[in-house]
Amino acid sequence: QVQLVESGGGLVQAGGSLRLSCAASGRTFSSYAMGWFRQAPGKEREFVAAISWSGGSTYYADSVKGRFTISRDNAKNTVYLQMNSLKPEDTAVYYCAADPYFGHYEYDFWGQGTQVTVSS
Repeated sequence: QVQLVESGGGLVQAGGSLRLSCAASGRTFSSYAMGWFRQAPGKEREFVAAISWSGGSTYYADSVKGRFTISRDNAKNTVYLQMNSLKPEDTAVYYCAADPYFGHYEYDFWGQGTQVTVSS
């Protein structure tokens, strides 16, 4: 079991940056692959980025590639999402997720989400 708490959301102008954090409980954080997802109003939740257990592998949705960077600090039990060149279409609730397996989109554990709003 792992519990996840996101932070760092807020209101930013288009072209700006935000860094989201997701703190995980427990002593087995490095046993989980981590992902970020988002859900905009009226839309289905969509994958944003994922990172492997040690951080050596990452992959991104095409819509954020080159603008967002996922990273993790296993000593701090935290995963990050650095978001640059933000666009109004990035507005959504962002969720972090954890799963023992890497490379798929079905995650076992989810945080409560943090709102990101990008104004034009």
